[in-house]
Amino acid sequence: MILKCVIIDDEPLAVDVIQNYIERIKGLEITAIFNSALDSLEFLQQNQVDLLFLDINMPVLDGYSFLESLSNKPQVIITTAYAEYAVKGYELEVLDYLLKPIPFPRFLQAVNKAVLPSKTFVQNTVLDKEHIFVKVNSKKMKKIFIDDILLVESLKDYIKIITTSGNYIVHQSLTGITNHLPSHSFLRIHRSYTVAVSKIDVIEGNSIEINGTRYTIGRSYINEAKKRILKSGLSNS
Repeated sequence: MILKCVIIDDEPLAVDVIQNYIERIKGLEITAIFNSALDSLEFLQQNQVDLLFLDINMPVLDGYSFLESLSNKPQVIITTAYAEYAVKGYELEVLDYLLKPIPFPRFLQAVNKAVLPSKTFVQNTVLDKEHIFVKVNSKKMKKIFIDDILLVESLKDYIKIITTSGNYIVHQSLTGITNHLPSHSFLRIHRSYTVAVSKIDVIEGNSIEINGTRYTIGRSYINEAKKRILKSGLSNS
């Protein structure tokens, strides 16, 4: 499998370095390069992107504001000359934070944190009901039916998949699994939660309720989340 990469950086020299590094690594493929975050929006909405190399200080729209605006984020590695923004990056669940000039060994270390789409879970939409297989330990793969998933919760380097029949801890990022669940059925409502829209029982203020448990909708997600939830028919609940 190949990780499809996009570079967003307004510094030509920095782009050249990152491009050169990517071309050295088997398993990475550059699908697009942009010198403006705004210019990349349409491409990201219409194409699968597995790994995004993102600068912070760019004109018009800075990297973090851009990242917060994305409803379905790919795996992200920040590339910047400013160390002081690192905390914000990890709050947004970036894979790594690289300081320019970036040495190749450090770049390789960051890339090795990225997860191939098929490495942790495999989706099958042909056999019986739609389902995924998740790796619950080093040897065991567990089948989970998509219709049984209530929500997925981020636990730092792991996620907890909460289903109607049980919970499963998987070594994967919330962004990674969200990007591979059906987008018409699942919705990111918080940096820590992706929920099954059809399983939402109540929406009240800045929170929703699923199976008797209340979950907060993040401020940066609330407008899009309410629009999606209400559109699904919950306005009549």
